[in-house]
Amino acid sequence: MPDTTQLLMFIAAGWLLNLTPGPDVLYIVSSALRSGVRAGIVAALGIVSGCFVHVFAAALGVGALLATSATAFTVLKWAGAAYLMWMGVKLLLAKGGGSSVVPVGVSAEVAEVNLWRVYRQGFLTNVLNPKVALFFLAFVPQFIAPGTEDKVSAFLLLGLLFNVNSLPINFGYAWLAGWASRRVGAVQRTMHWMDRAAGVLFIGFGLKLALSDNPSR
Repeated sequence: MPDTTQLLMFIAAGWLLNLTPGPDVLYIVSSALRSGVRAGIVAALGIVSGCFVHVFAAALGVGALLATSATAFTVLKWAGAAYLMWMGVKLLLAKGGGSSVVPVGVSAEVAEVNLWRVYRQGFLTNVLNPKVALFFLAFVPQFIAPGTEDKVSAFLLLGLLFNVNSLPINFGYAWLAGWASRRVGAVQRTMHWMDRAAGVLFIGFGLKLALSDNPSR
């Protein structure tokens, strides 16, 4: 494990990285805006679960495979891009009174939400993005001392710390978005337009992923 100074730098860097908007943050915020704080927190838990998969995969060498194998990276990249764009299209086509959107005049707390579906979609949004695995493969080793004997265990511990460290940021996004959805009437009245804006962004993230190259090349 790194010394105290390095560990504090690792935690600070993790917070800054998790504050950066991306597909994960967008999914948390959109879930909380449509269905309340609880849905946003469940979305965050799904995303963090996907990050755990990437940490274990990188520690076991799957991340290295993605970094060196163009075929493996391309397959997962297209799967992730297709899923992001599929979610974007669903949001674009969603109707204001549909089951995935809180109807006008119904509070987020009493609207029925399929939390398992929220969790599953958050998990898939993260786990199907090969760049997350490559991120862990590139970021975490910088904080492992060269003389560390068991580098795999050190990688796992730092990866787990990064994911746990991300929870306050992700929960904060969920709380703020849920708070806004309850107190700003305009948000409720124009939720279908927000769904469409989120749909466009998800499609944009999917296209960006589809057109990206393997960072190792």
